[in-house]
Amino acid sequence: MDSPAGIIDSKRRAMILFSALLALFLGAMDALIMTAAMPTIVSELGGLHLYSWVYSAYLLARAVSLPVFGKLGDLFKNKHIFLISIAIFLISSTTAGFSPNMAFLIVCRVFQGIGAGGIFAMVYIVLADISPPGQRTKTMSFASSVWGIASVLGPTLGGFIVSYMSWRWIFFINIPLALLSLGGISFFLVEIREKRRKVSLDWLGVLTLSVSIVGLLSLFLAGGKDFAWGSPQVMALLLVTILAGIGFFYCEKRAEDPIVSLEFFKKRGFAVGNASVFLSSFAIFAFFAFAPIFIQGAQGKSPMQVGIALLSLSLGWSVGSIIFGQISNRLGAKTAAIMGAMCLVAGCGLSLTFHTGTSMIFSFFVFQLVGLGMGFVALSTLVIVQKAVDPSDLGVATASHQFMRTFGGTMGIGICGGLLMSRLTVAIDSLADKDFIGILPEGLLNQSQRSFENLLRPEFQALLPEAARSLLQSAIASSVQFVFWVALFISLFCLAVCFLLPETRGE
Repeated sequence: MDSPAGIIDSKRRAMILFSALLALFLGAMDALIMTAAMPTIVSELGGLHLYSWVYSAYLLARAVSLPVFGKLGDLFKNKHIFLISIAIFLISSTTAGFSPNMAFLIVCRVFQGIGAGGIFAMVYIVLADISPPGQRTKTMSFASSVWGIASVLGPTLGGFIVSYMSWRWIFFINIPLALLSLGGISFFLVEIREKRRKVSLDWLGVLTLSVSIVGLLSLFLAGGKDFAWGSPQVMALLLVTILAGIGFFYCEKRAEDPIVSLEFFKKRGFAVGNASVFLSSFAIFAFFAFAPIFIQGAQGKSPMQVGIALLSLSLGWSVGSIIFGQISNRLGAKTAAIMGAMCLVAGCGLSLTFHTGTSMIFSFFVFQLVGLGMGFVALSTLVIVQKAVDPSDLGVATASHQFMRTFGGTMGIGICGGLLMSRLTVAIDSLADKDFIGILPEGLLNQSQRSFENLLRPEFQALLPEAARSLLQSAIASSVQFVFWVALFISLFCLAVCFLLPETRGE
């Protein structure tokens, strides 16, 4: 029997591949390009307390929408679902570029995440459909290459755009590329696989999971800052989170086709592998998201220098992914995961030595170490999770691993963001006791009082007297180092969990 891909000629297949990978590149890069730009964005739009939500909203929406679009792809035409996903991403990127404030930007990021979730789901479905017999692995390797390119290019491009253009072009740059991808999918993609007549969508699972995650993130972001920890508002958030979490587990037990199959967690490799990638993602995403505040706010570096620093982390991640196969084949995936977790622990531990005068070369080394560790852990746990299930459940296992990776990153950014904002507020307020206000010129005093976010701007800091700048940068540094402590604790926990992984040799 001929493969369905056989009805597509090579030229059409190439155009579909290019258009799909271009869409994947946009979605992958959008999560990374923001990191170098965020200190500048928050200094212009204000709303520093909403900093974490710019990341978390995107990751949460992407994680929840991905399985939904995957199911829709089984029910409706791939072409239609793919086009809708790209259109959502395109429209939300355009509106994000015109954001007047942080709240509006976060709403746009939610829709960007929804569009990206649809893109990610449809790309892998389409690539599998158009792959000729025996070439699916080769086709999928193109997708892995796109992720690698996006991880390297994203932070650097973000720093370049902020330094020489406006941060709004981080979103506007998506428009021509998304239109090109939209046109390619519209003209060249054809339906080659018969659709299932009935697909069960776990809507209650999606709803309860979303409510529980948003409730938990809101709890840490608002608790201790907007509301006291024992206040009725925080208690209400805690109650909603617990009830939604219980509802999620109840729904998943009864769902015909659950978003997360709880039965698989009875298998050691599946459960421990997903727990490991959750913890490692928690640590590295928190590190990746808030290190720019340290580099720009505490060290006074430019957005371009922030991008270069984050590039070193991405390069470490890419190198770890490349050499993982050789280490796994020789020593096993478990050993590779342990080595990766050790790199995470070492990198997060060394980050505690950062201070306002730390050299960029040393920072690059630490960032590469953290990235290298994540490259090992992410791939080794994926192999272990996949080998823990039957071949017929490979897709579900892979999706669960991607979900836990995104979920871990979302929680890391959200929880650490709330803790950072609380620490930063206390640290900045304490500057008054050190006569910070008294040594400011009147014009700068008005600016600092009018906008807390101004304190993160290098151009504002450059106008400060040396004594005031030193006090301010030290306050920011101590606040961000608290996040580094949390990342170290979580990475140590990850290392301990990795020792529980089953022995698995690479194939």
